[in-house]
Amino acid sequence: MSAEFEGYEQDYGVLTAEITGRIGRIPRLVGDEKKQMILNVEKQLEEAKELLEQMDLEMREIPAQSRGMYSNRMRSYKQEMTKLETDFKRSRIAYSDEVRNELLGDDGNSSEIQRAHLLDNTERLERSSRRLEAGYQVAIETEQIGQGILENLSQDKEKIQRARERLRETDTNLGKSSRILTGMLRRIIQNRVLFVALGIIIVFTIVLAIYFSVRGH
Repeated sequence: MSAEFEGYEQDYGVLTAEITGRIGRIPRLVGDEKKQMILNVEKQLEEAKELLEQMDLEMREIPAQSRGMYSNRMRSYKQEMTKLETDFKRSRIAYSDEVRNELLGDDGNSSEIQRAHLLDNTERLERSSRRLEAGYQVAIETEQIGQGILENLSQDKEKIQRARERLRETDTNLGKSSRILTGMLRRIIQNRVLFVALGIIIVFTIVLAIYFSVRGH
């Protein structure tokens, strides 16, 4: 189940990075171009929410002992989604310096506002970079966990095979021991039968000897 969760997670990271970039472009657009960009972002936000729902469902299928790490990641993604929606609302009513000057006919110096926009865009890019880096780190950790599981399974397989070989050897030894005990028991019975027969013969011989001795007198 964790593999499906991480697949949705990677799709979510790529999608939110695209959304962040488009939200940053909205203030620089006007007219139909801006409307189209807003529609595209709205559609992508809905897709991102659906991915979060899928991730939430997959997380519930993960064993309880491993669910804590995924719960923390889900909490972070939901906070990020809230932040994206807030940024999107602001971007719909915001204008870049160039667009504002064009609309208002203002040719004044707006370097401070431009610097603020640059800092805001830089921060967004850094957030996107951190998300991609976190996704890459998750992929590496997942690969390492998978390799560890495969190694454990291989070791368990070897142990099971050795146990089976020992059981076969034990069965073979038990079969040999059983045959030896059966032969010994058979010889004991034969010896006892011989002893009984010899005893009967000796007693019969003594009785005959006594009988003929008495009859001769």
